[in-house]
Amino acid sequence: MEFVQIEKISDIIILKINRPEVLNALNYELVAEFLDIFDKISVDNSCRAVILTGEGEKAFCSGGDLKYVIKLNPIQAERYATKVHQLLNKIENLEKPVIAAINGFALGGGCQLALACDIRIASENARIGQTEVKVGIPPGWGGTQRLSRIVGIGFAKEMIFTGKIISAEEAKKIKLVNMIVYEDKISRNNYNGKSNEISLNKKLINESIRFAKSVSKNRDLAIKISKDLINHARDVNIDGGLFMERYGCAVCFTDLEIDNKKKYH
Repeated sequence: MEFVQIEKISDIIILKINRPEVLNALNYELVAEFLDIFDKISVDNSCRAVILTGEGEKAFCSGGDLKYVIKLNPIQAERYATKVHQLLNKIENLEKPVIAAINGFALGGGCQLALACDIRIASENARIGQTEVKVGIPPGWGGTQRLSRIVGIGFAKEMIFTGKIISAEEAKKIKLVNMIVYEDKISRNNYNGKSNEISLNKKLINESIRFAKSVSKNRDLAIKISKDLINHARDVNIDGGLFMERYGCAVCFTDLEIDNKKKYH
């Protein structure tokens, strides 16, 4: 793959945006590559969880590639946004948990990419913002929709209206990220006097893998249905949501019954 590095550790797939020279910005080709990868992951039964991160220490994803975006006419811009929406919807609806490991900047479209993931784990140096208003446009990749559903309307309006960039600590306070990974403060030296301390990025990936393993040890169907129920909870009233929940539980009990019959017959 040209723009995305793929690594598989046991049943966990790690996807790394590999454009550090432009702070891992997204162009049309990268988005198309991601769509192809997620199509394959969606039918890969050996994959139980996905971790999404960026190459280098500076950025998870800085959003749309401005050198590419600035050349677009309105029709091309709409086509580009549609492609990105397809990608983010695919991530959000993937039948496997997707974890954003946010290293460094996640700005504009980069923030919106993280919002489409199920869990967001940030390094302490992460900086997150919906900065589009500073260039005269609103968030166009789901930011006005997903951000408000995650942090609430008040915080979403504050972030979008001001275009401010917030720290990992601030993001944790408003529930934008689930956890923060900190750099070791005490260096551990080997006999040569060199530090054995692992990099913050490596710690971030290790923590993301640890979390992914804590999820992947559970039954696939239970995770899939739980994700689907939570994602659609906002679309129905409480009665409709409870009906879907009962149905989802019944489906899982059927799966357990079949599994038990295989064990004891």
